[in-house]
Amino acid sequence: MENGANSGSSDPSSFLTEIIGAPVKVKLNSSVEYRGYLISVDGYMNISLEKTEEYVDGKLRRSYGEAFVRGNNVLYISAS
Repeated sequence: MENGANSGSSDPSSFLTEIIGAPVKVKLNSSVEYRGYLISVDGYMNISLEKTEEYVDGKLRRSYGEAFVRGNNVLYISAS
């Protein structure tokens, strides 16, 4: 399959479990993007990141040590 997806059947929760500790991009409904290392994710898509950078309109706005993103704001998560 294209875009890094596994060729076997896989659900989103197993994908997210596989990328714990990996660098990710988290795009919010507001178009803000967070880039960092995935620490944890729960069933509500609440996400914890470390070494997080916040991008607005493609430009670095802030850097955080750790960040928590509420799941209802998440548009998608992408492995970097």
